Parts: sequence; C-alpha cells; structure tokens
Amino acid sequence: MRIRIDLAYDGTDFHGWAAQPRLRTVQGEVEAALATALRVPEVSVVCAGRTDTGVHARGQVVHLDVAAEQLAASAGRSQDPPLTALLRRLNGILPPDVRARRAETVPEGFDARFSALWRRYAYRVADDAAVVDPLARRHVLAWSRPLDLSLMNAASADLVGHHDFASFCKRREGATTIRTLLGLDWSRDATGVAVATVRADAFCHSMVRALVGCLLAIGEGRRPVTWAGEQLSARERDPAVSVAHAHGLTLEEVAYPADEELAARADRTRARRTPVGAVEETGAP
Repeated sequence: MRIRIDLAYDGTDFHGWAAQPRLRTVQGEVEAALATALRVPEVSVVCAGRTDTGVHARGQVVHLDVAAEQLAASAGRSQDPPLTALLRRLNGILPPDVRARRAETVPEGFDARFSALWRRYAYRVADDAAVVDPLARRHVLAWSRPLDLSLMNAASADLVGHHDFASFCKRREGATTIRTLLGLDWSRDATGVAVATVRADAFCHSMVRALVGCLLAIGEGRRPVTWAGEQLSARERDPAVSVAHAHGLTLEEVAYPADEELAARADRTRARRTPVGAVEETGAP
C-alpha cells in the first residue's frame, strides 16, 4: 500500500532535505523515524521538493510503500486505526523541528514528486525596523532598506510564464532549466512583512532565492524594473544577481490532481521533464 505523509519542519538546523552521509538532514530523520515506527529495517521516501539547507516547510509531501500487514503490526495494542497510530508514533520519535501533520493511504499512481501540479513557496522579508521580530528571525529575512512592492510586482510580471530560467538556476550537468512560473507576486501580511508568493510546476536549484535576490535589488531602487526581464533573456547567471538567504524561504503547499488523474500526471511530468540524458529537479529552490 502507498502512504502519503504531509510534513512541516524548521530547516535551520538541517543540511537540507536530501540524505547525506554524516550530516543531519530532514530525509534522514524522517526515514529513520519511519523505520522505527513501522518496526522495519529501513524505509525510503519520495518527496515533493528537495529543500536546501536552511529552507523551511509547512507543506512538504512524501510517499512511501509499506505492506498492509506491516502497518497493522506496527500499531501494536493501540485501539486506533493503523494510520492514526502510525502518525502518533512517528511524532513521538521525530525531533521537535519536524512534525508529521497527516498520514493517509493514496492510490498506487500517486507520486509525491511527479504527480504534483504545482508547488507554492513564500519568501518573507522585514524591511522596516518596526516589523523586525527577533522571535521570527529564523524564518524572516531582516532587510535594512525599505522596499517598493509596486516596483517588485511590475518586475515580477516579466518573469511569469514558460521560460528558460538558466539566469536564476544553479546549473547541474544534464538538468533542464526550463520551468513554468505560474505566479510571482508581493504583498504585505498583517504585521507589515513583505511576502513573495511563488508558484510553479517545478523549480530548479536555487531558483526562488535567485528570483528574490534580483527583485530585492529592484525594490530598493538599485536596479530598474526592466532588470529582471533582461536577466531572464540573458539565459546565463550574472554575478550581480544575489541569491537571497535560505532562511526566509518556506515551502507552503503542493497541489495534486484528482485521484483518477494522478498516474497520468506523473507519466506526463516524467516525459516532459526528463528527456534522454537529462535530470529532473523539483526542489532545492
């Protein structure tokens, strides 16, 4: 049976999502906790988006396959349904900076990575001393100069659509940098913090943080509104475009189609994004 688990985590003390030898990672903690909870030697999970070191998540999604009898046995003497018992056991094992928010069975065609329709990230910036909250310092970038969100939104409009985002991605051999940016806009939340909402079918390495770094330069008046579009057209990295700090970025949500469309969506994504010799990337924004 295939199980979907929704996760939230504070990425501050992790070396990113992906498991790495001798380093503390979200994947490493989750797989170890699941193996203990399910009473099996090891567990392998697939995630919706591989977040970088320091990046947080409220809406990360993973899937794993487990035999029904193993899931039932893991509940022990609990009177709760096996998935309810698993969720409780899992959160009792995981460290405090990772929480499993939901666990449910899903169709075999569900793939946390390839079935996704889009991923939504938020980047938060406090550009006024009056709204800089030391209690939120791990999740909000403190910026010393005021930002003009109208300029940033005008520049963001030039980036939305189906483009080659090579100017905003850290290149990896064989990996495509073509993405569909479905939305990118800036607004202020109730506290006055500037929030970028970024939604795309997928992201290549460092893409969101590079986009934010470019737009911050425009928002504070160091670059013209046209600069973002000019960078996009260049299709190569410019050292003048700074990559924003990781701690301001949070994976907020991953959307999926209806159950009967999950397998077909996964097949289409693999075919579109993984031509012969290429490597698919859906995270590390």
